[in-house]
Amino acid sequence: MIGMIGMFGGLALLIYLTMRGMNLLIAAPLAALFVGLLNGLPLFPQLAEEGAANFLTNYMTGFTGFIASWYLMFLAGAIFGKVMEDSGAADSVSGWIIGKIGMKRAALAVVLACAVLTYGGVSLFVVAFSVYPMALSLFKQANLPRRFIPATLAFGSTTFTMTSAGSPEIQNWIPIEFLGTSPLAGWEVSLIVAVFMMVFGYWWLKKMISKAVSKGESFVVRDTDPGNESRKELPNPILSMIPLLVVLLVSFFFHDSLGTSALIVALCGGILATVLINKKYFQNFGNAVGEGALGAVVAIANTAAVVGFGGVVRATPSFASAVDVMTNIPGSPLIGGALAVAIIAGLTGSSSGGQAIALPLLAPHYLDLGVNADALHRTVAISSGSLDSLPHGGYVVTTIRSIAGETHKDAYPAFGALSVVVPLIGAVLAVILFSIGL
Repeated sequence: MIGMIGMFGGLALLIYLTMRGMNLLIAAPLAALFVGLLNGLPLFPQLAEEGAANFLTNYMTGFTGFIASWYLMFLAGAIFGKVMEDSGAADSVSGWIIGKIGMKRAALAVVLACAVLTYGGVSLFVVAFSVYPMALSLFKQANLPRRFIPATLAFGSTTFTMTSAGSPEIQNWIPIEFLGTSPLAGWEVSLIVAVFMMVFGYWWLKKMISKAVSKGESFVVRDTDPGNESRKELPNPILSMIPLLVVLLVSFFFHDSLGTSALIVALCGGILATVLINKKYFQNFGNAVGEGALGAVVAIANTAAVVGFGGVVRATPSFASAVDVMTNIPGSPLIGGALAVAIIAGLTGSSSGGQAIALPLLAPHYLDLGVNADALHRTVAISSGSLDSLPHGGYVVTTIRSIAGETHKDAYPAFGALSVVVPLIGAVLAVILFSIGL
């Protein structure tokens, strides 16, 4: 019982400190220490038996492991976003979009840009880095409150695209290994759920933005914003879209052969394309690269801090007990699977983590019961993209704080509504549709 209090109390503490604005590099290890102490984990490896779990080793393994896996992608993604920004390409594309679909649909343009890149196989973190400069420009021209930018980026990336049938994102591929399904598993229900999430989520986003505007909120320019000085000339908007297309196509064609490493190649291609096409429009190329590199370090450090917290949680006896309870929830296997994956994703702050931990336990048991593998695949995929977006989630922290420079207090209410509530409703809808035989 004390261990359970420590685990869920540590999660609550991390969420509280995050919402209060504490630096994640401090808040995450503090919350992890709370979890470790109440679960009886030794603090240091020297105090534990050889190979046994301990606070320091498990925290730092999670922290450094994430950096080792993702640093080059964060770096390339951040630099790509900055060179698009500094060359004026982001402003040019956003201005062209505003001219085509109207000022009132600026948020929709950001959502669609994120959706295309996500469904094209570009990592969620990289999508946020890449689209943010255009989102900033769009919101500025439409005079919309900038605190909604993180929610808009998340909605376009983590809801109706990330977990849908056919998506190349890892959240749609992990179940294949354990269930013997395909990326198109349950595509009929997936299509209905995706359309619902897209329509309902965009309606909700638009309603929240309209309410804020009616109260007098508008876009507030910051000294740190790019392009506060007027540009004499912007690059051609159609040509400026080529780097985005390069990222999308390269990541798509090399996804099977290079896996996630294809993103590094794709983003380097996008950077090169931006330089070649818009070279004469750069204001300070060297400074843009430097700022991108610094931003990548801050972003990945914040995210890795939260991943380290998840590493400590997973090492505790209480976590093993909680997983055992959640994977044996009575009733419909689809409900049990969805709840187990969602809760574990919430505890670890990772949608892929929730699947990777729960499915090895769930899959054999449910398949032996004769559960439809395609239905289970789609249900757990959709549910994994819900509680992973609680305030402490790695993607949440990176997008709100490191990329957009907002506070959780200002940005998270809309962020949580679109990236937690909407996918949860989508998961419920999927269970209902599968249960009635669709």
